[in-house]
Amino acid sequence: MTATTTICIDPVVKDMLASLKRYPRESYNSVVERLANMAIDEEPLSDEAIQGIEEALEDIKQGRLHSEEEILKEFDVS
Repeated sequence: MTATTTICIDPVVKDMLASLKRYPRESYNSVVERLANMAIDEEPLSDEAIQGIEEALEDIKQGRLHSEEEILKEFDVS
């Protein structure tokens, strides 16, 4: 059983929701449900993945970077 609820949203937000419809008659409920499902991360990052990201960010801060050109040259890719 579904319930009906009235909410106030900015007209700009309503236009954004309308632009996210997959087809013209799709309900706003379906759009909002799809967005809510996308916001929930079913597989959060592991501690190992987070540590890797932190190390990569530190490399960037320290300037330990290689350009795409350098990498292609190193691996002899044209």
